[in-house]
Amino acid sequence: MRKFNIRKVLDGLTAGSSSSSSASSSSQQQQAASRENDIQETLQSEHFQLCKTVRHGFPYQPSALAFDPVQKILAIGTQTGALRLFGRPGVECYCQHDSGAAVIQLQFLINEGALVSALADDTIHLWNLRQKRPAILHSLKFNRERITFCHLPFQSKWLYVGTERGNIHIVNVESFTLSGYVIMWNKAIELSSKSHPGPIVHISDNPMDEGKLLIGFESGTVALWDLKSKKADYRYTHDEAIHSVAWHHEGKQFICSHSDGTLTIWNVKNPTKPLQTITPHGKQVKDGKKPEPCKPILKVEYKTTRVGEPFIILSGGLSYDTVGRRPCLTVMHGKSTAVLEMDYSIVDFLTLCETPYPNDFQEPYAVVVLLEKDLVLIDLAQNGYPIFENPYPLSIHESPVTCCEYFADCPVDLIPALYSVGARQKRQGYSKKEWPINGGNWGLVTQSYPEIIITGHADGSIKFWDASAITLQVLYKLKTAKVFEKSRNKDDRPSTDIVDEDPYAIQIISWCPESRMLCISGVSAHVIIYRFSKQEVATEVIPMLEVRLLYEINYIESPESEQVPPLPTPGTGSNPQSIAPQSHPSTSSSSSDGLRDNVPCLRVKNSPLKQSPGYQVELVIQLVWVSGEPPQQITSLAINSSYGLVVFGNCNGIAMIDYVQKTILLNLGTVELYGSNDPYRREPRSPRKSRQPSGAGLCDINEGSAVQEDRCKSPTSAKMSRKLSLPTELKPELDVRDNSFSRSRSSSVTSIDKESREAISALHFCETFTRKADTAPSPCLWVGTTLGTVLVIALNLPPGGEQRLLQPVIVSPSGTILRLKGAILRMAFLDTTGSLVPPAYEPWREPNVPEDKDEKDKLKKRRPVSVSPSSSQEISENQYAVICSEKQAKVISLPSQNCTYKQNITETSFVLRGDVVALSNSICLACFCANGHIMTFSLPSLRPLLDVYYLPLTNMRIARTFCFTNNGQALYLVSPTEIQRITYSQETCENLQEMLGELFTPVETPEAPNRGFFKGLFGGGAQSLDREELFGESAAGKASRSLAQHIPGPGGIEGVKGAASGVVCELARARLALDERGQKLGELEERTAAMLASADSFSKHAHEMMLKCKDKKWYQF
Repeated sequence: MRKFNIRKVLDGLTAGSSSSSSASSSSQQQQAASRENDIQETLQSEHFQLCKTVRHGFPYQPSALAFDPVQKILAIGTQTGALRLFGRPGVECYCQHDSGAAVIQLQFLINEGALVSALADDTIHLWNLRQKRPAILHSLKFNRERITFCHLPFQSKWLYVGTERGNIHIVNVESFTLSGYVIMWNKAIELSSKSHPGPIVHISDNPMDEGKLLIGFESGTVALWDLKSKKADYRYTHDEAIHSVAWHHEGKQFICSHSDGTLTIWNVKNPTKPLQTITPHGKQVKDGKKPEPCKPILKVEYKTTRVGEPFIILSGGLSYDTVGRRPCLTVMHGKSTAVLEMDYSIVDFLTLCETPYPNDFQEPYAVVVLLEKDLVLIDLAQNGYPIFENPYPLSIHESPVTCCEYFADCPVDLIPALYSVGARQKRQGYSKKEWPINGGNWGLVTQSYPEIIITGHADGSIKFWDASAITLQVLYKLKTAKVFEKSRNKDDRPSTDIVDEDPYAIQIISWCPESRMLCISGVSAHVIIYRFSKQEVATEVIPMLEVRLLYEINYIESPESEQVPPLPTPGTGSNPQSIAPQSHPSTSSSSSDGLRDNVPCLRVKNSPLKQSPGYQVELVIQLVWVSGEPPQQITSLAINSSYGLVVFGNCNGIAMIDYVQKTILLNLGTVELYGSNDPYRREPRSPRKSRQPSGAGLCDINEGSAVQEDRCKSPTSAKMSRKLSLPTELKPELDVRDNSFSRSRSSSVTSIDKESREAISALHFCETFTRKADTAPSPCLWVGTTLGTVLVIALNLPPGGEQRLLQPVIVSPSGTILRLKGAILRMAFLDTTGSLVPPAYEPWREPNVPEDKDEKDKLKKRRPVSVSPSSSQEISENQYAVICSEKQAKVISLPSQNCTYKQNITETSFVLRGDVVALSNSICLACFCANGHIMTFSLPSLRPLLDVYYLPLTNMRIARTFCFTNNGQALYLVSPTEIQRITYSQETCENLQEMLGELFTPVETPEAPNRGFFKGLFGGGAQSLDREELFGESAAGKASRSLAQHIPGPGGIEGVKGAASGVVCELARARLALDERGQKLGELEERTAAMLASADSFSKHAHEMMLKCKDKKWYQF
């Protein structure tokens, strides 16, 4: 615990006095300081630590696939060097190769808890999967040759590495050293052959004889190499290039896939011609003509069953005339051929079989297909080959993510409620079987609070995810585009569109977890309010409002245009509530001078809408075109369920809607919010001819017309509110996906100077002191702008129950203006004790219950809940406003409006996201800067607690999706398909090891297939091979040192920290220390041996030189 002395507080006050709105007497300052002194801040810098927790979603740009059939673990490698490992649902892991080079191949050491990865930078790595965070044990970098294919036989420690030059090197997986045994391409092919056979595309050993290696060269040559005699037994040549090769388990036949869409089946002992040639997708041609060529068959697998015909499974090979046909996987089983269409192109596939032994009947039961943007598992045992329902959260990117929100510590009944409505949305027709990738074990759940992630998407859908305890599971999906008319084709699209594609894309989500009210804003300047219900409901007419949000105040069109009457000056209580909302699409589509006017960008459906249980439309609000100017996109949005209000703003102004009465309460240009207090000198807009507004006679037209609000003020104030805008061609284009911010306008981001429009950048409903003279808090709205101004609007709400439906809400500017440097991002309020004052909310209740009179009366009497901790204390006690902008944070004492604390967060960069969050029974301000720093500050004193350089702003996707939440959690979209979760809490970092799942579990390796009496007697069955004898140093010698260099990996003690608790942990550490000691001794031995060898070679060279020079005369040198 730490108390603050008065001197520090007074320093803060003097520092803040220059920017506070007015100076106050020293006695008031001392009172504030003494009150401040009571707030005990418990958070210290040791409570904070930053680390990545988990990564969810589909691996971005996948490139390789592997499966361990005993451990039942799947591995996926990507083009950016990432590695994702999947076990049972809830057990997944992310690792990264430091080089960032693409993963070209993955090979499990089956049931060993290890994985070999081959990368495009010609390195191979050995990963240890026996720890919760896998780490690299060894790496080997090839210097002179490029790796094209690797093969690791089951239960072998010798890895075959094929190269672009057509050679095969052999690596000892235990020590990660090269054997001296090399298979050179010129020995493997026909000596008479004049051309190079191309890179190695396949290596495998004969299932029945480990001493025979099948080598496939790209040009079409295949060689069967005898490892013992070091020569090729047979060579099989074909005209067409080879893409892949697969064995029949008996080792007598193999199958090749070719670039002309054919498969050739070869008998091992007959190399002259293929036993059979099949063109799976070729057209039947009569008269013995060759069938037309098809697209290449990229991969083929040949799997046998004890009963029935073998399976031949292949990808590609479609005929060239199937234009526009989707990528296919073909399953040939006996005489039947099934063509399974995929949504995306196939990267790789693997057949899952019952046995890990290649010389046994394979008994395939499923095919895992890795697509460019999806992972599909096909059940081979059921008719029609249905797919398994995927339990992993891989559908984040089903439509591109445009925004994210993260809520930790939600009400406990929320996840079950969302799950129950989401369960009805499940698709049918999946395989009845359990998901077969079920390796690993779950971690311990040490966090018990519910967490929800909401993602908004480009197609207008919104997904709710259960993110509790570092897992992720989709709960419910809402399609917001349902309320709009769909255009049949591009020509039919309304000419009012302001975006070329994705007109329904979600930009901002405002959600109240307690009341379950949801509000979204979309890219077409539309806002939709949703209520949660467990009942189905049919809506006859979708309620809608159209808002004419003006920027140019001299465009006050007609008496029926929705413009607010004169607003009351502070103190007066007039009622700006004479606007009749439009409940049908407006008819006026162009004004008298032919400009598009009063039309929204999207058409709301006018037919009845059946709404399933879940989120149901309460109200659709759309901004309309104004005199040929399209509506500007919404930059800020807030909803309050207790007040029944929604407010939103853009670069034109602000609008407030009463969604209970479905009326517009406020519709003001940003300039009009200031009234006569506007601190900016605004320049007139570009001279576009504008009409004289009706009844504007207060000032000369050249100076710009007066705002309606300003008519009740002096004419001088009208001069202040000149028009300000960008010429249309300079307007910054807002790209929904990746190229711009949807929230903040900063000088660092756009090249537009201060003359650009002032947009609304932050909105916050609260119950606080609106003016200096206030003695009690009252409901109000705090508005932040991109020029760093905070304005306060007072709300006068009618009583609850029936009165709320009948009496109007009265809205009036309070005159309070505060200033900060940079655009305002976030506002929050603290009570006297320094606790967060959350906005008032109304608890959720089922809106579609049958009308029971007693119930109805009860509900009418219920008052909204305001969960302010200060409500039990004296109402006159002060509060603190916490305001965070792009550049600085201030804590302002209320009602005095003195700046108590101020912190300049960044000078050279700007804050992208700031959130006031709860952590360890206290609160802090968390900020993410564009320069990559994550910072936290104590509240209310704004002491820096954490400042870590984490991640530079490499693209707008991170800026748009980064968000902090309670309990030290944060997330962002790390790639278009993946969410990265991080923590800034020391406690979570410490518990993370326990929470992570185990990938490796001890499993017995299945028994090898029985050879049988006769096979044993007559020499049939599998032939084993002592590879050590062939490839070991004693037999094969040492490999050339310049060929590859060994790099020891970092997979040491830190990887196993906390692998278990107590004795097990100590044992693990002791064992690891021994291993490391052994490894160091081994390295020392290697180094000594190397020195001996170099000394030996030196003496040999010296001796040779001596012999060469012995008989030479001096003049011959």
